[in-house]
Amino acid sequence: MQSEKQVCCDSVHVHDDIIQNVLSKMPKEEVLYDLAELYKVFGDSTRMKIIYVLFASEMCVCDIAQLLNMSQSAISHQLRVLKQSKLVKSRREGKTVFYSLADSHVRTIVNQGMEHILEDRD
Repeated sequence: MQSEKQVCCDSVHVHDDIIQNVLSKMPKEEVLYDLAELYKVFGDSTRMKIIYVLFASEMCVCDIAQLLNMSQSAISHQLRVLKQSKLVKSRREGKTVFYSLADSHVRTIVNQGMEHILEDRD
């Protein structure tokens, strides 16, 4: 059996100017890798719940666990992932650690995603 090649253009002419223009705007491979890794963090519904909780208020692990009806260890694990990705930050008050969103970019990223998925829903 002969392999089939897909032809994307009617001619063999390559548009070098377009290709060079696009290549000049492409981020470096390691930057694209880091971006993909960031979006993977958003790919977990528990982490998304935690982010939405932190939209409303700074909270400690105990309160988040109570609110989401989950164990403190499960919440701590997810908070660690979010913190490593620089999506949440923490501050200590005595023995209690409070978590909040790292910056306004987190809210923007989530809101843009939500807007996108809700676009065609009625």
